[in-house]
Amino acid sequence: MISTDRLDLPAWTDADLAAIAAGAHLPHWAEDFPADGDRVIAGLLADQPRWRGEFGHRLLVERATGLVVGSLGLFWPPVEGRLEIGYGVVPSRQGLGYATEATSALTAHALTAPGVTTVHAGVEPTNPASVRVLEKAGFRLVETGEVHRYEFGA
Repeated sequence: MISTDRLDLPAWTDADLAAIAAGAHLPHWAEDFPADGDRVIAGLLADQPRWRGEFGHRLLVERATGLVVGSLGLFWPPVEGRLEIGYGVVPSRQGLGYATEATSALTAHALTAPGVTTVHAGVEPTNPASVRVLEKAGFRLVETGEVHRYEFGA
């Protein structure tokens, strides 16, 4: 289990994936979970077993309530020591710093994986909240364009 001050980051469970596939809503989910991005990831996890491993995708569980409030993950395999990270928090919990907290913790964890030297992310410049998450998590801007590229590590 990866934990932060306010969050637990467990791996996705089969029950969570099955509920999303069935369009159900589980009692331990925030009212607005899953968001669209969570549904996309849940659909991909069945075909990407490495994404469910120790260094894979995680749920964001708000420790104070026990509710799932988002997800984040690492997209395996690394390429030349670089591993991509993605994250999302449901609208009802945005602006609380959860994405930064979780991104920082999963990035630190990712850098303990064999052969991983850098964690990177892409974000559209029209998404200033996501840009701020990466900046606050210590990522540095390395490329601009339609998608800005940020990285943390070597």
